[in-house]
Amino acid sequence: MSEWVRRVSAAAAVGALGVSLAACGQPDDKAPLPGEQTPKLAMLRLATTDSITSLDPAGRYDVGSRTVQANLYQTLLTILPDKPTPVPDAADCQFDSPTTYTCSLKDHLTFPNGHELTSSDVKFSFDRLLRLKTPGGAAPLFASVKSVSTPDELTAVFNLKSPDARLPYLLTTTAASIVDEQAYPASKLLDTEAVGSGPYQLAAYKPGTEVTLTKFSGYRGPRAAQNDGVTIVQMKDSAALYQAVTTGKADLAFHGFGPSLLDKLRKSDKVQVAETNSAEIRFFAFQMKSLLSRNPAVRRAVAQLIDRQAIAKKAYGDHVSPLYSVVPPGFGGQVDAFRTEFKQPSKAAAAAILKQANIAVPVPLTVGWTPTQYETGAKAEVLELKRQLEASGLFRVTLRSAEWPQYQVATKAGAYDLFQGGWVPDFPDADDYLAPFVAADGAFAANGYRSAAATKLLQQQRTEQNGLKRDDLIAQLQGVIAADAPVIPSWQGRLALVASNDLQNVKTAVDPLSFLYLSGLHR
Repeated sequence: MSEWVRRVSAAAAVGALGVSLAACGQPDDKAPLPGEQTPKLAMLRLATTDSITSLDPAGRYDVGSRTVQANLYQTLLTILPDKPTPVPDAADCQFDSPTTYTCSLKDHLTFPNGHELTSSDVKFSFDRLLRLKTPGGAAPLFASVKSVSTPDELTAVFNLKSPDARLPYLLTTTAASIVDEQAYPASKLLDTEAVGSGPYQLAAYKPGTEVTLTKFSGYRGPRAAQNDGVTIVQMKDSAALYQAVTTGKADLAFHGFGPSLLDKLRKSDKVQVAETNSAEIRFFAFQMKSLLSRNPAVRRAVAQLIDRQAIAKKAYGDHVSPLYSVVPPGFGGQVDAFRTEFKQPSKAAAAAILKQANIAVPVPLTVGWTPTQYETGAKAEVLELKRQLEASGLFRVTLRSAEWPQYQVATKAGAYDLFQGGWVPDFPDADDYLAPFVAADGAFAANGYRSAAATKLLQQQRTEQNGLKRDDLIAQLQGVIAADAPVIPSWQGRLALVASNDLQNVKTAVDPLSFLYLSGLHR
């Protein structure tokens, strides 16, 4: 599951999947006539610094693997560019009751090996995911699923332990990929092949070097490939990535550019740079083991002073976007709760908050940060925060840093009053930004924030079937978090995809969860 902004370095051990041949003796209408040259396939090359740890959707759930899986496999539902709610991919789905979700598969779905895709494959895929429970995998996302039943070959019914309005969004993730039950072992991961019904099929793989995907003409869904295939080439660093895309060795490049290289690419007439907001967020969280942080006036005063625009500009050169809620824009129910609660940064308003609580100033505040995990901007960000707080005359800030393993221990132990954090969600729904801070088993539950009002709203939005009412509950929950200020959102990341000038649909290829859908790309 998500760590505090994962960093993946392992490479997968994956083999080649043979491409099926035409039946002997059958004429091929597309075959070139004698003397003609064979048409050149419109293959694209993608360069990336992402590593691939698993082609099996029941394996590890990391960004590099998701880019490959999202293009190899089909899911029951999907989310299309600029459409934030799930739409049919392999099936039409609906809630028949709060704990019964029925998916009706399209007729005549097949895998590249010729096997039919039926409800039995759907059941097998989810049973297998939940049985394997791969460490670092996505099985916990489907904890609410009690069973999957198959009344007929084209119907799969998800029977839930309790109502879960998140399920349609969960079914769009690569964790919900449908695999061929005749090709995948039930009790272990498949390391040498990949058989899905997505826009592409696996054609070749060189471990740690490249993966080649070719168009699967039998795919039936909204993401049909507009190119003949893509070779994904793994690069060692940003310099190699830059060279590949600027010299024409790659048609597009993704993940690994720093701000300086991106600035150079923006000014280049050789490439286009498509940017969009990512799902990654950064924030500062209070540790409630600190007596200082338990005081809501201290938390609210810090929230009243923070200038996000200055942080985005001075620490990141405006390569990130200021964030005013723990839920970033683009997700259902999102509201700029901190902007509503605290308006503009104000020394006078912050001083009034502390004065009303009889807190003497300057307040001593220890702020923790980590240098490697959050890259070069992390230090500049905490220095700018320190400058802002101390410039008000209301706080005296001490900065303390630790490398990632020690930092995780120190934050939980209460070594800092306030600490720097980051988050990338597992699925495209507001719940995965709220639960980490509110739920008792959330990723940041160790910071000690507990609120009966927030917990109640979290549970209500998870069970609410009416979309508009659920969005309202999500908005209310963001308001509670802003008023309590146990965490202060800082910024939302941006994703940049660099491509040759003649490539079309570049921006729509980027998924906010930091992977790529390649099928819409064409010249």
